[in-house]
Formats: sequence, structure tokens, C-alpha cells
Amino acid sequence: MGSIDLAVRSGQWDQGQAESIMASNRKQSESRAAPHGRAPEWADGLKQLYDSVVEEDLPDSFRDLLDQLDAKGPPQGGSGHGTPQ
Repeated sequence: MGSIDLAVRSGQWDQGQAESIMASNRKQSESRAAPHGRAPEWADGLKQLYDSVVEEDLPDSFRDLLDQLDAKGPPQGGSGHGTPQ
């Protein structure tokens, strides 16, 4: 038994008041929910942010680091680090 049913049965509210409150609660829930088949509004902003980060160029300092690692060549010997070959 829900709290609204309990209030009606105990005489605190009449049935009309209880129905009005339940209808109001349903409207509030529906207004907060996203339409069926559509993501919530904040999801669009998050997708735009993600896309802008993905499209950014690689920073020069990071590119230089990758170039240095490529120039060194693959790791040699069994140092115990990295992927086994």
C-alpha cells in the first residue's frame, strides 16, 4: 500500500485530493523524461563535446614524443616489459 492510499484510508485526504496529487506526480515525471526514441537534451551537448575533442589535432609535444619512440625502434631483448613476442 502506497503512502497516498494510506492517507486516504486513514481519513487524512479524500479520494479527490489523492487523485489530484497522483495526476500531478505523473505529469512531473513525464515532463522530466525524454521523448521515446530520443536521447535527453544533455546527451546532445555531450556528443558535441566528444566530437570536438576527437577532431582536435595531436599536440606537437605528443607528436614529437611518438617520433622519438619510433626512432628508437622496437624494444630488444627480454627486459620483461611490454608484450611477449
